[in-house]
This record gives sequence, C-alpha cells and structure tokens, in this order.
Amino acid sequence: MTGQQDAVRAAVAGARRVVVKVGSSSLTTLPGGLDVDRLAALVDVLGAARAAGREVVLVSSGAIAAGLAPLGLDGRPRDLATAQAAASVGQLRLVQTYADAFARHDVTVGQVLLTADDLTRRSHYRNAQQTLERLLTLGALPIVNENDTVATEEIRFGDNDRLAALVAHVARADALLLLSDVDGVYDGDPRTGPANLLRTVTDPAELDTVALGSARRNGVGTGGMATKVEAALIAAHAGVPVVVTSTPQAAAALAGEQVGTAFSVMAPRPRARQFWLRFATRPQGRLLLDAGAVAAVRERHASLLAAGITGVVGEFAADDPVELVGPDGVVVARGLVAYDARELPALLGRKSSELEPEHRREVVHRDEMVLVRRPSLR
Repeated sequence: MTGQQDAVRAAVAGARRVVVKVGSSSLTTLPGGLDVDRLAALVDVLGAARAAGREVVLVSSGAIAAGLAPLGLDGRPRDLATAQAAASVGQLRLVQTYADAFARHDVTVGQVLLTADDLTRRSHYRNAQQTLERLLTLGALPIVNENDTVATEEIRFGDNDRLAALVAHVARADALLLLSDVDGVYDGDPRTGPANLLRTVTDPAELDTVALGSARRNGVGTGGMATKVEAALIAAHAGVPVVVTSTPQAAAALAGEQVGTAFSVMAPRPRARQFWLRFATRPQGRLLLDAGAVAAVRERHASLLAAGITGVVGEFAADDPVELVGPDGVVVARGLVAYDARELPALLGRKSSELEPEHRREVVHRDEMVLVRRPSLR
C-alpha cells in the first residue's frame, strides 16, 4: 500500500492544474459569519501554489454562511427564500474578500456561479468548460460556487463536494483536493471512540465496512464525510487523484506530504461525453431490461433494442437521459433515449423486424450510452 500511497501523493505534488474545494465550516463561524483570517490563510497557500507556476481552480462554499451575520440571522435558514437571500448577501462578501486577499499575491480572480442545470445540460456543460479554460489561459484564478441565490433543490447539494468532482473533470484538472474541518477519512467516528485514519483508498470495496454517516445540516455547513467520499470516488473514476484532508493541511497536501486520505485513480480519464452521461446527467426515467439485454449492453457494448425492454418507469422525452436497469434492480448503464415515454410501451418486447420503419432505430444507441459501475456507499 505504501507504493500506491506514494504514487498518489507524487501525482498531487506534481499536478500542474489542481481543483481545491473548501467547505463552509473552514471559512465561517456561526456567530461571526466569514472568518477573514482563516480565508486569508488558505489564500496564502493557494497564492504560493500560483507563484510556483501551478494553475488553481477554487470551489468555495460559504455564501449562505457569510450572509447570516449581515442579515442578523443566528443559524442556517430552514426555508428556501431566506437561504437564497443569505446567499445573495454572502456571495458578494465572500468573493470580494477573496479578491482582496488574492490581490496581495498579484492574482486576479473570476467568479463562476453554477447550478446543477449548468452541468446536466450538455451545451451548458461545454460553456462552463470553455469559461474555466479561458480564465486559466488569461492567468485568472476561477472561484466556483453553486449559484445558491437561484438554486432550488440544488441548494442542498452536499456542500459543493460533488460539484468539485465535476469541476475537476470539466477543468481537466490533474488533481483534486477536498478540504474541510476533518483531517481525512476514518474507519469510524473519531469523536465517539477509537478510529483509524485511512491513508489510501485504491478500491471502493475498501470502504464497505466504513461507517461514513450522512450529510450534516447543522452549524454553517451542509456536507459530511459521505459526500466527500462520493465526490472523491467520482473524481478517481474519472482519472483524477484526490486527497481529502483538513484546511490547515492544504499546503502539506499540495506538497505531497503524508496527510489526509488519498484516493488513487481507479479508471482511465473518460471522454467528456462519457463522463457527462455517467456523472453529470440527472436520469428522467428508467428502462427495465431482461437478462439478455443486460448481457448485450454490458458484455458486448451493444445498443439497446425494444425487444430487450420489459418496462418503462417515469415521464421523459426523446433525448432525455435514462437509467437502464436489469431484472435484479441494479443499474447497468445510463444513456440518451430515442423515444419519449408514451411511445415505448407499444414497442416493448418486439423485434425490429416486427416494427414499422420509423420505429426500427435503437432505443438507446451504444454511442449515447455509458456503463455504470458506481459503488454504493454505506
């Protein structure tokens, strides 16, 4: 394991372009809002990385938390309208504070606000990619946050952890650093008893016996270790090495020191379209497959035909993303469907030769499909 651990650390230390995600709890306090000193300490680390010739994309939470004190709120809002109002006030303060701190390092910052819609729609995804690339080419440091002012369901998205994993692929990053107030992934809860820090994760199966808990929603943050591990696995399956650690250890992590938990690359870097289909799309429905269709899709990478479909779940239109599910209920693939949900029931189980010419095309073409092997987290 030491060799794997050293390889991941070396990859992070040598990463030319790195995405760094920091959570609300590392930047803010409940009574006082934004903690300028802690923010400045992180900026000093990232400013030094820039001075060393590295490109940095910062994914920063903290907008809602930064807006609490100015609005006289004593806790994270429970209703959406107040949370959006706090984000509106806090995002301005957050980015201005970053801009002032980075200016002391002669670094210009650019704000990039995203919603899930910007990454689930293919055209928006490409626009986000082009914007980040151009900012980096121009020498600016992008500061990315979810657009909590207009987000609805996405406002409870897991403290930007998954967003950071998606951005790491969008920005073609060489490494991802997930920072919080916890110094890594433990095999138990260190607050309640003995627990060991996992130094390296090379396979999702190594986490099968680890109790990760669920996302917390108290204090100023919404994330938890489960969301960070899920994000780390997404990035690792997209060919990006990851380190999960605490914010004070950011400099050590970027230098390749033995801090936090390292996630080694678990799959080659996929094409942008494959990654988008697997991780960024939101399935609008499900197609239920028989065993033969599962084998054709999984083993022969064949297109999905109507003959192998036994049922349709959900309301979706042609070209929407759907999940392909086997008889055992396991999702085997995700793809863009060629028909809407109302058309399909009349086609199910029928061979192509039995269909009218306009219905003989593949239900999901293999070029519009990606196999899904994402592990479940406990």
